[in-house]
Amino acid sequence: MSLDVIEFCRDLVRCPSVTPDEGGALDLLQRTLEGLGFNCQRLPFEEPGYPPVDNLYARLGTKAPVFCYAGHTDVVPVGDRAAWSVDPFAAEVVGENLIGRGTVDMKGSIAAFVAATADYLDRQGGVPKGSIAFLITGDEEAEAVNGTVKMLSWLAEHGEQLDHCLVGEPTSDQKLGDMVKIGRRGSLNGKLVVRGIQGHTAYPQLADNPAHHLVAMLANLTTDALDDGSAHFPPSSLQVTTIDIGNPATNVIPAVARAGFNVRFNDLYSGITVEQWIRERLNRVGRPYELEISVSGESFLTPPGSLSTLVSNAVQAELGAAPELGTTGGTSDARFIKDACPVVEFGLRNATAHKVDEQVPLAELQALTNIYRRILEGYFTS
Repeated sequence: MSLDVIEFCRDLVRCPSVTPDEGGALDLLQRTLEGLGFNCQRLPFEEPGYPPVDNLYARLGTKAPVFCYAGHTDVVPVGDRAAWSVDPFAAEVVGENLIGRGTVDMKGSIAAFVAATADYLDRQGGVPKGSIAFLITGDEEAEAVNGTVKMLSWLAEHGEQLDHCLVGEPTSDQKLGDMVKIGRRGSLNGKLVVRGIQGHTAYPQLADNPAHHLVAMLANLTTDALDDGSAHFPPSSLQVTTIDIGNPATNVIPAVARAGFNVRFNDLYSGITVEQWIRERLNRVGRPYELEISVSGESFLTPPGSLSTLVSNAVQAELGAAPELGTTGGTSDARFIKDACPVVEFGLRNATAHKVDEQVPLAELQALTNIYRRILEGYFTS
């Protein structure tokens, strides 16, 4: 069964699967994979306080090793629809580009891997010596509560073991194939509250200004560097994201001051040790404070080895240049998959992801398909 990657990508983009809505994207993907011989399982999950989400696990073959492609069909909202040059869900080809929400992040990658699988099976004349799997969630762009995490638990409960995984996030930067992600930084969010005594600005001796204490605490957090980076990671970074006092009066000392910050940390830290670093610097001010910490993902690294070499060789064979092995960018569902098997990420250029007129060059979509096919060939012949 041959598959036109451009037409299949257009069909996927025409499914308005704005998270958490399925929008018909998983239905289309399931029909297509079943046409290739895959056994498909729909995995809807729910949890109080979060919208229900549908997901898809598909597998072709019954033997090991299992090479899994992981991705998501949900997309972010289009924003100002009037700012788009075309309907964001019409999947129009304009010149040499396909424009639409999700073309880059990440329906283009999904279409490329499905088309690559179809091409690989056609060339091989059937099922490989092992298994190909798809782990596709509809909950990556939101809270990621009812998606990949629960799917991995389902796989473990049903005896499904993944040996290696490729996540199709848009990892390329300046040109297609210039970066493969072999890890990701962790992400920690902090909410800091400092309380004082409200009063008149003319009589500060009768008040206690929490804003002053908050500023001193933030200075301690932003003056010291967490580290200088590690072998495969850039330096960890703490960024203040908000300072909130909510005081409309110019002559009133506020009673409460609040701030928020985000830390992207490398493999020199865990969420726990980052929190320890933060509290040590807040404590230097010598004032009571309230601190709420949430960690959305720990840092992780898949050390350079057979999996990254496989992907790098496929990129070089197709494009003539080897990619950089990096760990930059935000978080992805690879942070969950790394607990199940070795995982790397490789996909399209990320320049227009989440933007108005998100788009992918047709030639790069075809090139990515060829790279993915080479990955499958290398994996099952090694």
